[in-house]
Amino acid sequence: MVGANLARNGASVTLVVRRESIEHYPKQLHLESSFGNVDVPVATAVAVPPVDVLWLTTKATELDSALAALHNPEDAGAIVPLLNGVDHIAALRSRYGAERVIPATIAVESEKIAPGHVVHRSRFARLSVAASGEKLLRPTLDSLQKIGFDCRFVADDPTLMWGKLVMLGPLALTTTAGDRDIGGVQSDAVWKARLEECVRESCAVASAEGAKLDVETIVATVFKMPGEMRSSMQKDVEQGKLPELDAIAGPILRGGQQHGIEVPTTKLLVTGVEQRMAQVAAGKRTA
Repeated sequence: MVGANLARNGASVTLVVRRESIEHYPKQLHLESSFGNVDVPVATAVAVPPVDVLWLTTKATELDSALAALHNPEDAGAIVPLLNGVDHIAALRSRYGAERVIPATIAVESEKIAPGHVVHRSRFARLSVAASGEKLLRPTLDSLQKIGFDCRFVADDPTLMWGKLVMLGPLALTTTAGDRDIGGVQSDAVWKARLEECVRESCAVASAEGAKLDVETIVATVFKMPGEMRSSMQKDVEQGKLPELDAIAGPILRGGQQHGIEVPTTKLLVTGVEQRMAQVAAGKRTA
């Protein structure tokens, strides 16, 4: 989705894909989006070529294997990770240098239907970038804003990274553990209470980590999310894929322990996700 929208605005885009996929990978991206459908030509490669910006758009579970394609770190002028969670920022900075890594988050529901075919399902796409990247990325974000993205620069990294996680974490955990879409969580008194409790626990940890958040605004926001939306964690578990459970819930659990903050609902939901994973695995074995 990111590559297609950058290309539609005239950027030179190269997709870095797995070696076993490149021979048959389409030479153009087809994006179905609420911002308009588009077909755009892109280059493909198995290694990162010299670029101004390397956008990391992998699952957190696939980051290490994906970074093997960056043979020469100097080829990437800047690295912008759009992964879920918060722990990857410190890991990338220790590996490539603090100045090169520009923290960022994206809030969107999109899904790869087939190689080169992506569907943007949500009516929104919110891209938030650390203020340290404003000089380099302002033209890019301005162009994405014109398409329909909601773009902003955030002054401090804890607020940027935790600002997404305190909503993503509770939504991903409740939809997956409860095996229901967001509307199903919002309309059920028990699950709605768990969602709110998880948000409040996450915000308590985030505040201890230095994030500046309005808890009541965040609670109100998650209750207004489109009911038909489903989390990527939920989809991964349904498909028998390894979910980003540690990347999404891990910082809340570990932060709670570090700061002496009780997070019982988050722990309950993590257990529920693990049980759901076991159920899906057992069903696949039976089938």
